Amino acid sequence: MNAYDRDLGKSGLAVLHYGDGDFAVLQPGQYVVCAVTGAKIPLEALRYWNPELQEAYATPKEALKRWQETKA
Repeated sequence: MNAYDRDLGKSGLAVLHYGDGDFAVLQPGQYVVCAVTGAKIPLEALRYWNPELQEAYATPKEALKRWQETKA
């Protein structure tokens, strides 16, 4: 998928499968939702996720918070 795909702007929320170091787009969209804050994360800005929990995070702060919650 790239920025020139026509379906990119139609669905809004994307559905992804998070892997180790990359993700696969299952349903095209413009953004995903941070599992901790609920903030919209544009796909081009998505840098943090957890493949075990299949969750996206807006910043490293949220990723660390979720890690501490699940590993405590």
